[in-house]
Amino acid sequence: MLDFPRWRVWMLNTLIILGVLFAIPSVLPTHIRAQLAQFVPTPTINLGLDLAGGSHILLEADTSQLAETRLEALEDSVRTAMRRADPRIAISDVSRANGQLSFTVDSPAQVDAAREALLPLTSNATGSRDWNIGVNDGNRMILTPAGAGDETALDQAMDTAKDVIDRRINALGTLEPTIIRQGENRIVVQVPGLDDPEALKALIGKTAKLEFKLVDEQADPDQTAQGKARVGSQVLPYPDNPSGLPYIAVRRLGGISGDKLVKADPTFDSQTNEPAVTIQFDSEGGQKFARMTQQNVNKLFAIVLDGQVISAPQIREPIFGGVSQISGSFTTESANALSISLRSGALPVDLKIVEERSVGPDLGADSIRRGVLAAVIGTTAILVLMFLVYGRFGMYANVALVINVAMILGVMAFANATLTLPGIAGFVLTIGAAVDANVLINERIREELKRGRRVVQAIEFGYKEASRAIFDANSTNVIAAVLLFIFGSGPIRGFAVVLMIGIVTSVFTAVTITRMWVSRWVKRTRPHDLTI
Repeated sequence: MLDFPRWRVWMLNTLIILGVLFAIPSVLPTHIRAQLAQFVPTPTINLGLDLAGGSHILLEADTSQLAETRLEALEDSVRTAMRRADPRIAISDVSRANGQLSFTVDSPAQVDAAREALLPLTSNATGSRDWNIGVNDGNRMILTPAGAGDETALDQAMDTAKDVIDRRINALGTLEPTIIRQGENRIVVQVPGLDDPEALKALIGKTAKLEFKLVDEQADPDQTAQGKARVGSQVLPYPDNPSGLPYIAVRRLGGISGDKLVKADPTFDSQTNEPAVTIQFDSEGGQKFARMTQQNVNKLFAIVLDGQVISAPQIREPIFGGVSQISGSFTTESANALSISLRSGALPVDLKIVEERSVGPDLGADSIRRGVLAAVIGTTAILVLMFLVYGRFGMYANVALVINVAMILGVMAFANATLTLPGIAGFVLTIGAAVDANVLINERIREELKRGRRVVQAIEFGYKEASRAIFDANSTNVIAAVLLFIFGSGPIRGFAVVLMIGIVTSVFTAVTITRMWVSRWVKRTRPHDLTI
């Protein structure tokens, strides 16, 4: 137990030095940090919203819009299923009203075939039913949403929206945002240290639903200007229409959805040198895009973003390779924001801000001062008590405690972890755990000395027996911390991170580092008696 080869001593000392070096930047003021030597690591601990301040936003989903989107997708799927049936099933009088989809099967003899073609569309991946099928008047089919289907769709949409928001915020370069669901249709977003909350709201609120639709060139301009569309078409806003009309008519069905995108980057138009966005489709989307452009040469197609046409260029030649460019009235900032939104994916449902507040750094700074003060007072009291009670061994424990604090800071800085207010509590808790481990070791050594063992044997048995209890106790703490990290969120995860790091470093310093120092002292002095 007390045998420490030279290589092991060097390894442990190297770990201590690295931990201290990584901890230094986090405890120094910014102006001093900038003057540090090049060999000093630069990563620092990030502060959470409760310490650094930032933005807090509560988002709520528009469930009515989700229902309409589901109906639109269902209509497209129904038309495709009827068209691909063998033999083809002719339908007419398709209607979306009162939250349900209805259509007429032209031939009553094909009603059963239509039902069979619809069955795969009425269930989700879990096997639960999303839509109920009904028949009126012999050949009028009606699809109504099932209750479980609505709940499943909303749950999936909110999970997807949470992931999309997470990708968008991380693309801004922010650190450790808190994004959690609240209730059935709300999402809480907390971003620490964000200087521009308005940009955050604009980025989060952008649905980024990208579509490519053919322009209805047969539409009456006068009717289009009044917002009236022909059957099979729809009128969309077009603010930058060269003709001056604020609207344009596009084909309602067909086209390509932006969910086939795999890449979106800000760029500049090679002809106008204006900011633009270059997009790239996946293989399936690229094939559809090539087929659409090949079949509609010299026709106009509209680039639709969030229900608004941003450009309607002419297809001069087929576009192969799945790469296209979106141009419009972009600035460098708006082109970059759009590319982030497109890369992260479209929000499956519109989100509106129902609560917004900014958290200033003053409260966090006060919490840090109070937390540091409590830690300093508590640590000082512990250092004095340990020295008075255990003498030399108490001094070893005190030095190990200081190193433990430095290593916690160093590991957190190296891992780019975030410190929250509960994390400070976890920090103080690990200090207590480190002291407790040293107390167990020293008391065990005392017991062995009272039993009449020699000094070296007492130290060996003391560390050996106490280490078992220390490892067992801290293993259960690690398990608890892991569960808190997995199932918790926000500040709870911050507490769990600090607790896990602190437990590992406290055991390392209390058991391994102090044993190394004791071992070297014993080999150097060969004591015949020990007062502890």
